[in-house]
Amino acid sequence: MTAIKHALQRDIFTPNDERLLSIVNVCKAGKKKRNCFLCATVTTERPVQVNVVKVKKSDKGDFYKRQTAWALRDLAVVDAKDAVKESPEFDLHFDKVYKWVASSTVEKNTFISCIWKLNQRYLRKKIDFINVSSQLLEESVPSGENQSVAGGDEEAVDEYQELNAREEQDIEIMMEGCEYAIANAEAFAEKLSRELQVLDGANIQSIMASEKQVNILMKLLDEALKEVDQIELKLSSYEEMLQSVKEQMDQISESNHLIHLSNTNNVKLLSEIEFLVNHMDLAKGHIKALQEGDLTSSRGIEACTNAADALLQCMNVALRPGHDMLHAVKQQQQRFSDLREQFARRLASHLNSVFVQQGHDQSSTLAQHSAELTLPNHHPFHRDLLRYAKLMEWLKNTDYGKYEGLTKNYMDYLSRLYEREIKDFFEVAKIKMTGTTREGKKFATLPRKESAVKQETESLHGSSGKLTGSTSSLNKLSVQSSGNRRSQSSSLLDMGNMSASDLDVADRTKFDKIFEQVLSELEPLCLAEQDFISKFFKLQQHQSTSGTTMNEVEEMDGVALSRSHTSGVPQTVSSEKDMIRQMMTKIFRCIEPELNNLIALGDKIDSFNSLYMLVKMSHHVWTAQNVDPASFLSTTLGNVLVTVKRNFDKCISNQMKQMDEVKISKKSKVGILPFVAEFEEFAALAESIFKNAERRGDLDKAYIKLIRAVFDSVEKVANESQKTPRDVVMMENFHHIFATLSRLKISCLEAEKKEAKQKYTDHLQSYVIYSLGQPLEKLNHFFEGVEARVAQGIREEEVSYQLAFNKQELRKVIKEYPGKEVKKGLDNLYKKVDKHLCEEENLLQVVWHSMQDEFIRQYKHFEGLIARCYPGSGITMEFTIQDILDYCSSIAQSH
Repeated sequence: MTAIKHALQRDIFTPNDERLLSIVNVCKAGKKKRNCFLCATVTTERPVQVNVVKVKKSDKGDFYKRQTAWALRDLAVVDAKDAVKESPEFDLHFDKVYKWVASSTVEKNTFISCIWKLNQRYLRKKIDFINVSSQLLEESVPSGENQSVAGGDEEAVDEYQELNAREEQDIEIMMEGCEYAIANAEAFAEKLSRELQVLDGANIQSIMASEKQVNILMKLLDEALKEVDQIELKLSSYEEMLQSVKEQMDQISESNHLIHLSNTNNVKLLSEIEFLVNHMDLAKGHIKALQEGDLTSSRGIEACTNAADALLQCMNVALRPGHDMLHAVKQQQQRFSDLREQFARRLASHLNSVFVQQGHDQSSTLAQHSAELTLPNHHPFHRDLLRYAKLMEWLKNTDYGKYEGLTKNYMDYLSRLYEREIKDFFEVAKIKMTGTTREGKKFATLPRKESAVKQETESLHGSSGKLTGSTSSLNKLSVQSSGNRRSQSSSLLDMGNMSASDLDVADRTKFDKIFEQVLSELEPLCLAEQDFISKFFKLQQHQSTSGTTMNEVEEMDGVALSRSHTSGVPQTVSSEKDMIRQMMTKIFRCIEPELNNLIALGDKIDSFNSLYMLVKMSHHVWTAQNVDPASFLSTTLGNVLVTVKRNFDKCISNQMKQMDEVKISKKSKVGILPFVAEFEEFAALAESIFKNAERRGDLDKAYIKLIRAVFDSVEKVANESQKTPRDVVMMENFHHIFATLSRLKISCLEAEKKEAKQKYTDHLQSYVIYSLGQPLEKLNHFFEGVEARVAQGIREEEVSYQLAFNKQELRKVIKEYPGKEVKKGLDNLYKKVDKHLCEEENLLQVVWHSMQDEFIRQYKHFEGLIARCYPGSGITMEFTIQDILDYCSSIAQSH
């Protein structure tokens, strides 16, 4: 190997100014054993280039040639295959992976060690070594012998430092001053050496001459230290003099501080007295208003409100430390507490009386609304009570117990009042619903006023502006919903294209009006009450102060009112909204069960009413959620919407169940199945109701379920039919379904529409082919036999030599079907088709035209078989295509 290495260095690398560092004898893995050498080389010129060169021996002579070279910087990975077990295989990852097998593991390890050293030296550890023994890499650390691998010349080059520009300039100047600097380098070097010796001697003499100057400097420093000691003595005497002056000034300063402190205390005392007098003094007029003020008139309420605010300010004064120890302050605070208790008691008693009076006054007006589908207006009562809103806020901040007592009493009185009103309202709605379904017999007996009729008409058109109060939530709802409700109501009232009877259309339209009016009456009532509660009981603002600390929970008829109030701790808006919702639930606890009863009645009257109710209820829920998703109205309507959705699903399930249970007559033809017609009616009704509705997705899901059930049931009935052929049942019903879906243009049923059309076409074709086999039965059997012989391998021109299919047999069969006989067969076929088909779909002419086309196709097919299998025989059918057209036309006209 050493001889090869020297030969390669001499013949290949020296001419290229390269030095060979390591060599390994390898062959490619998995191929024929064609050996070559991998060489690690470096260039002798700087910058140094490191390469891995592949060298192979020439086939023609005993010399080597350079085949491939890779730059070491392009080497990404060296894979030794196994770090534990010795193996001659290894991989080098350049632009692709090169797999090699070394002649020995020693050569492989030596080569990998050299690559690792070159990587450490020139590439700064750029190459990854995997599956390489750590011992091998540790042994490769450059020391001693290993340094010789890279060559001593390179390290010597590394120690060389280039001259900078200034050094080069100085050398040039020095060489210019000597004529023989270049011609006689030894003489120039000797001259430089002599000059260097002269300079060294001068330096030594300079150092010896400076010793005298140093001694002089030390003497001067000693004299300076003596002067410093004298200055320090003088400064000490001056400090003793100033100390006596300092003691006198301290005595004067202490006297001045005592005078200033006395003046400051007097000013602060005056400020405290003025603060107590200004902030804890309540005017006599305010005291009189709190004790005797009129709580019925607007002026008296205003005076009491101002007095209560002034009292609250006096009680909530932030006393400074020590004020509460003063006897006068304690007396004033007790007086304020007594005034607060007295006025809070008087205010609570008066408001309780107002609540009771409201219940009596409102009950007297119920008789006026007993026959009308309207709810009484509470706006006047709300307007009167809102005058006390500021006093309620004062009571909430000062005496939460009485505030909560008033809240409970208000809910008790109003819940009973609203329960009577709402139950009477729903009774009227139920009477109207049942009366409309009985052609208005009961409804006609009820007294109606012109004003009530006018009010109901306005309500039917979506007008919810009867409340004149400027409530924020009510105005917000009116803006969002009035336009939508008008368009939706008008679309529901337009039912002229329905296939149901006029009575059903009228009944459903009236039911839709009544249900819409019920929701339109309840909606503003709830919103107005909720808006009033938030304003009157001040549940939309944070609480800031309180005279007492409470933390208790009281249960009132299943409604929990949480009281958690601490001085200085404000309640969050979310808890106040919860309080509003709890109060609304208590006051209107009868709305949800009454709505559920009304929905059950509507579903009992007509299951299709669930469609109207789903659309109406969804619209009102959507409107309420846009105003406030967490409000009582939104929650209640959402719960009722779940019931309506269940009824809608039940309606769909019942229709599917009726399809499964359908029975057909065995003696009469089937025609259009009842559930197919009912699906058309349902779809037409649903499309008119759900136009632009929010719950369109529910209808689409129901459509999918129903149409699949219709398809399955049609096939089931067709299979069970005895009187009418299966293809006729499928053809007629799927044609009807296709026509219905095409007319209604239901986007979610496009696939089903195509499927219905395909089924109709397939069964029409099947029925036509089956029926046409009867008029020319023997002719069909004859040519079927001919086709069978051809299929068995007999050539077409040789079929005529078969005994059963020779020319005489063909002529015999053709003679049995003269034109007269064909026309008679077609006439019988027309009568049979007419007997199978129903009149509703009017498919007779369509089927007859298809039969005509199929008959002509069969005729051309028979003519083609005769021409191919009986060439030159001159045999033809006894009737032509024109005869067939004339026969079919005359038969259709005669019937």
